[in-house]
Amino acid sequence: MALGGSLVLVLVLVLVLMTVALPRTGAVPVPEALRALPGARGCHLAQFKSLSPQALQAFKRAKDAFEESLLEDWNCSSRIFPRSRDLKQLQVWERPVALEAEVALTLSVLGSLANSSLHSSLDQPLHTLRHIHAQLQACVPAQPMAGPRPRGRLHHWLHRLQEAQKKPQSCLEASVMFNLFRLLTRDLKCVASGDLCV
Repeated sequence: MALGGSLVLVLVLVLVLMTVALPRTGAVPVPEALRALPGARGCHLAQFKSLSPQALQAFKRAKDAFEESLLEDWNCSSRIFPRSRDLKQLQVWERPVALEAEVALTLSVLGSLANSSLHSSLDQPLHTLRHIHAQLQACVPAQPMAGPRPRGRLHHWLHRLQEAQKKPQSCLEASVMFNLFRLLTRDLKCVASGDLCV
């Protein structure tokens, strides 16, 4: 009877060790592409198919406050977010990568405005954007420095966002503010919809 109990104990220990050791040995790898797609482990973007009316209203208040603060003779000809730009042009796995970069730029610019007269109207939008950004980061695999670099449209998209940071601050702020609703109601919804966004 003691021998039977010992055998059961040994079998249980072997099963536990296999459960712990297999993922570490890479015996069951998770494909990189899956980590970049909505629905992958730790990646929960479906919640962003539509934002709550309260969240959108908070963004509208911030945008309205920004527009009121603009000088009448304000003019900025360079477009960081051209109208022809559409996330649907990218492959499904590329979309979270592009949107994560777009949200990161938006957070950076709005964060710098948080110290201005707009600070009270930006509190809630910044909180929402940080939450969105954290969720996007969970869906975008970390690329090693020596790994493959983005090409084609995705490369162009990311390069444009990088170059945007060299623009005059006033143009950058305006471009980001005027792109807010496109980001929230179009780009975010498309990424959250995965391959259903066509």
